[in-house]
Amino acid sequence: MSTRTGKQTVVLSNPPVVIGGAAIVGKKEGDGPLARYFDQIIDDEYFGEKTFEKAESRLLRDTLAKTLEKCGKSAQDIDFIISGDLQNQCTAASYAFRDVQVSFIGIYGACSTMAESLALGAMLIDGGAAEMTACMTSSHFCSAERQFRYPLEFGSQRTPTSQWTVTGAGCILLGKQGNGPRITHVTCGAIIDMGIKDANNMGGAMAPAACDTILRHLQDTGRSLDYYDLVLTGDLGSFGRSILTRLLKDNGVDPEGRYEDCGCMIFDLERQDVVCGGSGCGCSATVLSAYILELMNQKKLNRVLLVATGALHSPTWIQQGESIPCIAHAVSLENIPE
Repeated sequence: MSTRTGKQTVVLSNPPVVIGGAAIVGKKEGDGPLARYFDQIIDDEYFGEKTFEKAESRLLRDTLAKTLEKCGKSAQDIDFIISGDLQNQCTAASYAFRDVQVSFIGIYGACSTMAESLALGAMLIDGGAAEMTACMTSSHFCSAERQFRYPLEFGSQRTPTSQWTVTGAGCILLGKQGNGPRITHVTCGAIIDMGIKDANNMGGAMAPAACDTILRHLQDTGRSLDYYDLVLTGDLGSFGRSILTRLLKDNGVDPEGRYEDCGCMIFDLERQDVVCGGSGCGCSATVLSAYILELMNQKKLNRVLLVATGALHSPTWIQQGESIPCIAHAVSLENIPE
């Protein structure tokens, strides 16, 4: 059974196994540095559907199907689908899985949703409530722009701190048994609000939450950052990454040489005109499910701390002059010798 250590960290007594994963991304993501790791690259933002919102639902649906196919499983083998997205009321996920007939847990953590999904799925398995869970999320550039900022037709200017919402969906299949990396620890973050009100500065707003969760994880577990081959945030972009690096150093933790950010990895920041990099909950989901999982399976990485970050705001609250509350959840993935 799971046990608590420190203030915010859960130690999984029987660490669930990452059976496999899959990721489907859009054309711009497919033109980035990680293209060869993705399972499918779509060349049409509509993905054969009539709206961007329906296209995002299909991204989720097809990514689950691809994951099950790769793992040799069927939907009937899954006890829970745990998924969310950036659409109002998590409707991309709700509509994607309305015909699957599997217990569904819809969640929202903004761009932290993938880590939240993995944390819940792992604890359900470790606690004996499930044998297998599908943990996933998505985002879509066009649907997110329409909801959080302006319709694309408006042609609004991007600020120097803005990021590009990733079009993509990622899925990780967790199981009680199997071969692969295991989720050993979960550190659920606390909400951190530093008073930032600029909705185009997500990296700056979320960086303090990432710092707080990383420091809490290290304190709770008694580990140093050197324990991990890679600490991976998702997704602060280049601006937020620089802020987090400085914050960690101010607290006596030097992340240089073992820290990367999904928003900086998925795009070529100099060539692809994405300003500070990628964002959206599909960003960390696709990077993890495709690239990072491949490196862990090849034993090129053996200990990874995923720290997915989220800005828990809405256009309504921002237009009312409120600041942006942020969150970061950490999940420790480790190759454990047999």
